[in-house]
Amino acid sequence: MVQSVLGSITLGYRPLWGRNRELAGVQLRVAPEPAMPVDAPHLLRTLDELWSADAPPLLLSAETPALLAGLLEHGDAQSPQIEVSGDWLEADAGLQTRVVQAHRRGLRVIWRGDVRHMPPPAPDRPVHRCLLSLQPEDAAAALQAALQQKRQPNAPSTAFLRSPVQPGHYYENIASAALIDHCLDQKHGLALLGWPDDDVLYGHRGRELAPARSIIERLLRAIGQDQSMDVIEDILSEEPILSYRFLTLTNSAALGLRTGIDSLRRGLMMMGYTQLEKWLVGQLPHAGTDLNLQPVRQGMVLRARLMEHILDAGIEEDLRREVYLCGLFSQLDVLMNEPLGTILHRLPLSDRIYAANVTQSGPYQPALDLARAMDSADTATVRALRHAHELDTEDLNRALLHTLLSQHVPANAATRT
Repeated sequence: MVQSVLGSITLGYRPLWGRNRELAGVQLRVAPEPAMPVDAPHLLRTLDELWSADAPPLLLSAETPALLAGLLEHGDAQSPQIEVSGDWLEADAGLQTRVVQAHRRGLRVIWRGDVRHMPPPAPDRPVHRCLLSLQPEDAAAALQAALQQKRQPNAPSTAFLRSPVQPGHYYENIASAALIDHCLDQKHGLALLGWPDDDVLYGHRGRELAPARSIIERLLRAIGQDQSMDVIEDILSEEPILSYRFLTLTNSAALGLRTGIDSLRRGLMMMGYTQLEKWLVGQLPHAGTDLNLQPVRQGMVLRARLMEHILDAGIEEDLRREVYLCGLFSQLDVLMNEPLGTILHRLPLSDRIYAANVTQSGPYQPALDLARAMDSADTATVRALRHAHELDTEDLNRALLHTLLSQHVPANAATRT
């Protein structure tokens, strides 16, 4: 039997968030397993066979020069975008040659480095776009330009302070909500790699976050169109705060149920569409509209989906939903400004959910730990956790790829161009 290339690598990922604050692509970090050569053509073929047209576009980031060289040598116009470090290019003339040759074959090469050292624009530049980071002084200059443009929105562009942020590129390590808006809205950057969750949440400190208005409106439309319970449940499960409030309601004395409701599906079956619609309408006046919170919520949903796939070994549907709630509620403390143990104790949830999230124990803990590590693209930690929990390398990588495949990306949000 031919060994799959997915058994010889460790994967991690980081989302790319577009101007509409929705998932626009994914950086897939690829680290070869120690003493195991990686068949680069096999990896590219595997990804090509797995990927669908509406799945998130990939940006492949090799963690060794040898793997990068193999990807550049065999990649073409149909391959994912390939990241190339500016520092590696400077140190390796052979890598520079491979980049030029790959560019001629149509491969979209993404140069990664400091904005001050980005390759100058030129017709023969062998890179498609850049993934740029800002030095502290550049970030400060960008914030000054952002503030001026916000104060004088109607001033001619020539009157604005010069910003180091340039349109049409990816940016990473953006540390504040103000810089998000400057990069994506004012300067028309293509997407941000990662998201400054802490700073975005800091702007809402001291109070529980409201559920997203966009999700509530989607639910009301789905109910009005008499969509199936599966569709309603899927939409509801995309909003951690709304899901928590829904379960709190279904377990309240107001409904007078004799047994506890421990899943969204059971709550929907007990409540019915009429009561659900009335409750959702009541949530609308105080719903949240901050678009910068959208990647925070979507990131939580991605981690929950990944937990599902990691533990998906023929488990029954009720257990699958329980695993998903375990991941979805794992960061409710940062959304609600309360200890997570206090929050979870209010609901009749499985002890397994409490154990994984509060006491870091139980059968769901390994999947939760791995979902967090894979989300940060920390391949060294992923490898250590995988060994500690005795999980199969290929199975874990397939779980991640199937999770990413399940994420639909609208054409206007994607980073394919």
